[in-house]
Amino acid sequence: MISQKVTEFREYRERMNEEILSSDNLVIKRLFNLDMKTYQEGALSAKVKEMLGLVSSMVLRCDDCIKYHLEKCYELNVNDVELFEVFSIAQLVGGSIVIPHLRRAVEYWGELKKAS
Repeated sequence: MISQKVTEFREYRERMNEEILSSDNLVIKRLFNLDMKTYQEGALSAKVKEMLGLVSSMVLRCDDCIKYHLEKCYELNVNDVELFEVFSIAQLVGGSIVIPHLRRAVEYWGELKKAS
C-alpha cells in the first residue's frame, strides 16, 4: 500500500505541473521538456542520470527534487547499496548541511519500499 506521504507528493506534483503548464508559457514548457529529455537513455543510462540528479538535488537541498529523483531511482531498480553510495557522494560534496536532507531522503526511500 502506498503511504500517504508518497501519495500526497505525487498528487501535489501532478496537480501543480498541470496548472503551471496550462499557463501556456513557451519558456516554461521548453524547460519542462528539456528536463524530461535530459534524463532519458543516452551515453549514460537513465539510472545513472537519475542518481546524478539525486546527488545534485541533495547538494542543492531541494527536498521536492530529492523525492522526485528517489521515485525515479526506485522505478529504475536502484538498490539500497547503490543508493547509499549516492548518499555518500552527496554528503561528501555538500557537507554536513546535507544531513537533514539525507534523513528525509532515507525516510522517503523507506516509504517507497513499503509500497512494493
